[in-house]
Amino acid sequence: MAKANTVTRLLRSLARAGKAQQRLAAKLAAKSAPKRAKRASSKAKVALAIRQHSRPDVTPAPGKWSTGQFTCVPQPYEGHVTRMNYWLYMPEHVPATATRQGLPLLVMLHGCHQSATQFATGTRMNHHAERKGYAVLYPQQSLSVQAQRCWRWYNPTVQHGGGETAALAQLIDMICTQQFIDRRRIYACGISAGAGMAAILALNHPELIAAVGLHSGPVFGAGRNAVEGLRVMRQGSVIAAHSAIDRVLEHRATLRPEDKPLPPMPALLIHGHDDHVVASVNQQQLAQQWLRLNGMPHGAMADSVTVKPHGRGSSRNSHEIHEYMLGRKPILRVVRIGGLGHAWSGGDPSERFTSKTGPDSSRMMIDFFSKHRR
Repeated sequence: MAKANTVTRLLRSLARAGKAQQRLAAKLAAKSAPKRAKRASSKAKVALAIRQHSRPDVTPAPGKWSTGQFTCVPQPYEGHVTRMNYWLYMPEHVPATATRQGLPLLVMLHGCHQSATQFATGTRMNHHAERKGYAVLYPQQSLSVQAQRCWRWYNPTVQHGGGETAALAQLIDMICTQQFIDRRRIYACGISAGAGMAAILALNHPELIAAVGLHSGPVFGAGRNAVEGLRVMRQGSVIAAHSAIDRVLEHRATLRPEDKPLPPMPALLIHGHDDHVVASVNQQQLAQQWLRLNGMPHGAMADSVTVKPHGRGSSRNSHEIHEYMLGRKPILRVVRIGGLGHAWSGGDPSERFTSKTGPDSSRMMIDFFSKHRR
């Protein structure tokens, strides 16, 4: 009996000691919690500083950011309805000229495996548009039309004005009707498949598009299906590149036999020297096509060639600019960027197909477009 009482007292003593240790541990934890929180906060601030230092500003621009869905009226020979999601940025800052004439509109066309919002974030175009007073439209290719969200620049129907070409033209017209847009200042640009689509849109609707910006884009009119499209991306056109433009000019002549000739179509072509997805021969052939489109002689020499180092003189990331003038305005600007692969130059590297390598393509696009109007 005495032994049992001794065991009971021992267990009670151990229990009291355990509770006392728990109370002491709680007090110590309460005292050290602010210090741990402070250390965690400091680490978070350091991590945030590192992220902010290593990537450009991707905070939302101050203007209005909205989304919608557009239903395209089908072409007579297509017989199906195309639905397209889109995003629209309207700047908070509106220049004085825009209050009288309307805002210029920039149509941004993403590449394969991209969404419209990823393209907006990666290019940071809304920030540039805010500073310059541009509206920016981001159409998005439907997965039901193309499983990788590629604009079908290689498709003959699209090349001839149907499919996505017709849908985009109708969408732009709707935006111009709903918003106060200056129809003389509508510009189309894109990367990769988006660049191919921007070229097709401009060639089919020269009365609508005032200038184009083609980043890492394929040569126009060389493909007839997806398989040929891949070959074009790797090798360019196997026939004379100007033949596709000749067909465009012949078609225009049949449509406008008595009308005045259309004004020139200025173009900015940007390509990375290390692009292994769309070979740089595509840029060379696009330059030939756009010179011919604008009535420049075959083999015309650039009016000026400028080599600019990137950053603090790194030759690997330098870029070369070939400028072709028509009168006092640049009709064609060809930019080749060292060390850049298949990515938007000077963009947010946290997004796919954008790189901090090289000059800021978005700034170059808007600067070039500002010199032209329809």
